Amino acid sequence: MRGWMYILECSDGSYYTGYTADLESRLKKHQSGVAAKYTRSRLPVEMVQAWPFEDLTTALRIEWAIKQLTRPKKDRLLSLNLTSQEVVVKLLDNN
Repeated sequence: MRGWMYILECSDGSYYTGYTADLESRLKKHQSGVAAKYTRSRLPVEMVQAWPFEDLTTALRIEWAIKQLTRPKKDRLLSLNLTSQEVVVKLLDNN
């Protein structure tokens, strides 16, 4: 099953990082306030980046790695407009 790792920007400017098998459905849930407690109180949210991966396990691992980054490093990662494979390499290279 294909997996997605995504980053949303919330109305307060913060990022929310998640993973899913159905990106469109998950975004709709976030936007309607039923997906996550964090985004529920920070509506509206906007998708700033989404990367497809071969499976959910890989998407989860990438999500965890991105959650460990500082805000400036997340901003830098997003500014690079990388492919999924480039994201993996970038994270393995320690940013």
